[in-house]
Amino acid sequence: MNGSINRGLLVFLGVGQEDSEDDALWLASKICGLRIFEDTEGKMNCDLSSFNGEILLISQFTLFGHMKKGFRPSFNRAASPVIAIPLYTFFHKQLEMLLGKTIPTGSFGEMMAIEAHNDGPVTLIIDTKQKDF
Repeated sequence: MNGSINRGLLVFLGVGQEDSEDDALWLASKICGLRIFEDTEGKMNCDLSSFNGEILLISQFTLFGHMKKGFRPSFNRAASPVIAIPLYTFFHKQLEMLLGKTIPTGSFGEMMAIEAHNDGPVTLIIDTKQKDF
């Protein structure tokens, strides 16, 4: 499914070789519960559900780009499609279940033109292997 959203989160999901369904469950819960949207007093106290927010989910294996040596990134930490596609699908279904709505996605493994209008100061990296990041 390709799509767009109004107000909410643009989520770039990278699936690594070590990732599991437990990681996907934790991450979906964390994302849906993030209190990063302003309340009526301008404080970041609201999660997606509090204002019927949306998520656009995009697969992004390049998040695992490793630049230890040279100038060409290595993506060998990213999961192969055999592992990544089922976990991406599982994660997508978890988001839909938690929010109670359809979550539009990009096209897995395809080139995409993504247009984003950032309405606020929040950009986060959430790593299931470094939960205290």
